[in-house]
Amino acid sequence: MENGGFCKQASNSSDDELVDLTSAEQDLAEDVPYLDQDHTAGYSNGSRGQVGSVDLLDLLDEGVPGLGTYEDFNTIDWVREKSKDRDRHREINRKKKQSDLALLLSLIDAFSGWLLMLLIGLLSGALAGGIDIAAHWLTDLKEGVCLNGFWFTHEHCCWNSNETTFQERHKCPQWKSWAELMVGVPEGASAYVVNYLMYVSWALIFSYLAVILVRAFAPYACGSGIPEIKTILSGFIIRGYLGKWTLVIKTITLVLAVSSGLSLGKEGPLVHVACCCGNILCHLFEKYRKNEAKRREVLSAASAVGVSVAFGAPIGGVLFSLEEVSYYFPLKTLWRSFFAALVAAFTLRSINPFGNSRLVLFYVEFHTQWHFLELFPFVLLGIFGGLWGALFIRANIAWCRRRKTTRLGHYPVLEVVVVALATAVLAFPNEYTRMSSSELISELFNDCSLMDSSKLCDYISPGKGGERAANFSETTNGLADRAAGPGVYTALWQLVLALVFKMFITVVTFGMKVPSGLFIPSMAVGAIAGRLLGIGMEQLAYYHHEWSMFKGWCSPGAKCITPGLYAMLGAAACLGGVTRMTVSLVVIMFELTGGLEYIVPLMAATMTSKWVADALGREGIYEAHIRLNGYPFLEPKEEFEQKTLAMDVMRPRRNDPPLSVLTQDGMTVEEVEGMISETSYSGFPVVVSHQSQRLVGFVLRRDLVISIDNARCCQDGIVGASRVLFTEHTPSQHQGGPPPLNLRAILDLSPLAITDHTPMEITVDIFRKLGLRQCLVTQNGRLLGIITKKDILKHMAQMANRDPDSILFN
Repeated sequence: MENGGFCKQASNSSDDELVDLTSAEQDLAEDVPYLDQDHTAGYSNGSRGQVGSVDLLDLLDEGVPGLGTYEDFNTIDWVREKSKDRDRHREINRKKKQSDLALLLSLIDAFSGWLLMLLIGLLSGALAGGIDIAAHWLTDLKEGVCLNGFWFTHEHCCWNSNETTFQERHKCPQWKSWAELMVGVPEGASAYVVNYLMYVSWALIFSYLAVILVRAFAPYACGSGIPEIKTILSGFIIRGYLGKWTLVIKTITLVLAVSSGLSLGKEGPLVHVACCCGNILCHLFEKYRKNEAKRREVLSAASAVGVSVAFGAPIGGVLFSLEEVSYYFPLKTLWRSFFAALVAAFTLRSINPFGNSRLVLFYVEFHTQWHFLELFPFVLLGIFGGLWGALFIRANIAWCRRRKTTRLGHYPVLEVVVVALATAVLAFPNEYTRMSSSELISELFNDCSLMDSSKLCDYISPGKGGERAANFSETTNGLADRAAGPGVYTALWQLVLALVFKMFITVVTFGMKVPSGLFIPSMAVGAIAGRLLGIGMEQLAYYHHEWSMFKGWCSPGAKCITPGLYAMLGAAACLGGVTRMTVSLVVIMFELTGGLEYIVPLMAATMTSKWVADALGREGIYEAHIRLNGYPFLEPKEEFEQKTLAMDVMRPRRNDPPLSVLTQDGMTVEEVEGMISETSYSGFPVVVSHQSQRLVGFVLRRDLVISIDNARCCQDGIVGASRVLFTEHTPSQHQGGPPPLNLRAILDLSPLAITDHTPMEITVDIFRKLGLRQCLVTQNGRLLGIITKKDILKHMAQMANRDPDSILFN
């Protein structure tokens, strides 16, 4: 075995090294040593035992590069990381009593967490504001350009115009469509063709640039990012996923992808962007840089910041992190998440990207109270959302599996361009698919007023032709229900076509190699369905107000039904059906719209959606993608109901070779190196002897390799014949023999062990609650075997009649 010596050479790896996850999946039979210089930390269990070799102890105290860190695509040891943090706190408390300087440093250390939250909130809010402004501008660029300045959006261009009316506020001489610029006419067949071609051309350019940048500079910048964030927060290591290059490329390509018109949103990717900010800023503070568990507390808060800036919903963001993303969420993380989300929302509000001086994305102002009998159509929307969610998850996972297992996955650029072409060609003729998804949702949530010029508000005014004049009364609460006009009927069939188009195209779009969120597309599907149902109910109440279901609360000439409310509930129901969010979704929706008085209908639609979707499949879209990618994620919400024991899951099995173990004082350096080279295990149990098999402790493969290499490099006399010791005292050296190598400092003397008859439901709970990587199995104190997180996941897959080999990572 070659020993280069870590004291002479530094690793070229960094937290931002780009690793292609798909190619890494092909070579997971053994763990590749991976040294991240940004994460190096000295790790010494000085409280657990003494090291006989003074030289080695000094090296460990100074911090051997790479010792105590983890390899890529491996799970952290939560128990060890929390123990390191407790040791650090004890050391700070001991020193602060000795000098004023140490006391000041302890105060700075305590305040550093809040300072980090402030920085994350400021950076994430600024980036989100920039993304919103840039995406709005590029979206409008597909339709035309402003003569006053090409950097103005359509809305900003017409703000200063004196020739704009309220009814036609989007028409002004300063804004020119591409047809007006190229052929000189705003309308007609030639103008339509030119605008059509320019719309498709810009969509292809934006989508092509997005996928090329992702492929060339940051493969991890594609997709939503939430499945991987959930896995990372559970303790998994994916180097580079939250690095600087990923942040830069994801920010740029997210703007391009959203502007291309693809059926995707920026909300999920903004969670990824915020977590990148959190991870990068962690490097400014030693206690977060050197401790993976502490860093995950920061990332939990950063995910709350992501939702806060995506929707302008700081409280909903905190609840989203708690309910949907985080694996470990102590109380102090709740407070810090709240503070970070507050700072991010304030920063976004200061930038004012929506130009309406409001933080909310879709502000609504409904003038009619909902009635108890409307709960029935609200529940129908919940049923639709649950059915759509379950159907979408199955279809999308089937498509993504096909992408991974066929030649389709070999051509990501071609796939994105073809889907963008199909989307643009099919979307342009329909004004409800041509506009961005955010504009569509805002249009559908809108409650019609007298000044609205939208086709959805084209009602027949009472009194025209003398018909139904007596039934009209304009009250202070808004307009009365009216008969639908030609514009409404035109809008209805266009919305039906838009619904079918959105349902299909979102299935193939989510999961492509561009940044793609699912919140807005899911909400768009639900908002369309809700608006259709709302208009239907409105017309039913208008023409049949004498029916028993309307009698008593819907009198002639009154405003009974609000179609915009139905759109809002449909959006919540579909998003809930896809993600299985409940509490956080309701809070996000009322923060998003400002509709605080509609919490009960939102709760009814959301819970119905979750019940229906859970009846058809227990997994949400993010859990389904985690399983598809083979990540080692133990779902906290999933119950283990099988009556199996630890002996049924542990390795070695009956026909397997015996467990590879180290003895505490009976092996040489050469024998240990031979065992390391012949196996691919992440660690080795240490026993008293091969005969007794009495357990002493557990040592990680990575720490073992690094310590031996450093000892060979920096300690005199260490050769292949040197004895490796894990004992408390180093025995006297034989005359003429090489000096021994004592590695007790890297030995975990308190590994968690269970008996062979421990029920697996208890074992699974131990792994979930303590965040274990592995657990040793003993019988009467003798070592029998080992259970890893991967073994548990494979066993659970077998019990659920799934392919156990789908779990790729340990």
